[in-house]
Amino acid sequence: MENYDKRMQAVIAALGDRRPRLLLHSCCGPCSSAVIERLAPHFDLTVYYYNPNIAPEEEYRKRLAVQRKLVEKLGGAVLVEGEYEPAVFLAAVRGLEGEPEGGARCTECFRLRLEATARRAAEGGFDFFCTTLTVSPHKDAERINAISEALAARYGVAALPADFKKREGYKRSIELSKAYGLYRQNYCGCPFSGR
Repeated sequence: MENYDKRMQAVIAALGDRRPRLLLHSCCGPCSSAVIERLAPHFDLTVYYYNPNIAPEEEYRKRLAVQRKLVEKLGGAVLVEGEYEPAVFLAAVRGLEGEPEGGARCTECFRLRLEATARRAAEGGFDFFCTTLTVSPHKDAERINAISEALAARYGVAALPADFKKREGYKRSIELSKAYGLYRQNYCGCPFSGR
């Protein structure tokens, strides 16, 4: 298995004094906490909250409010909200509703959110894009990075390789969530994982 954290560290080391622009897809405030802390010293960060998978809408809004609160408290990043498009998510995973957590439905969900991020990064002239999703021990960093690399080739913007759970990233996200009093949900957000 590839060590995406070491690859990310090599990319950062090669930056020297440059501070490239990075569009960071975020699934939620708690997951983004340790990631923002890790990336802010090296990149001009824009946090992109695009999560059409989250249901119901009240849960989506609650998580967005937590994300906004965190970005304001941490500093070092700006927040951009994508469209809330639950019908787009449901169309992307149609026929996969019964898949187990971590299966083919999740792959399509990752692809949907990462493609929106790559497209927005290309349109906005960003140097890199990546996602906070790999901070979770429940998310497959190899699959997420493979999707990102394919999208990077399609959209012409570099995908920052990452596995943010490495070097105790997940543990740090829990510590920061407690320190900032962040609402920490117990499911990924989609109506199927909520079961």
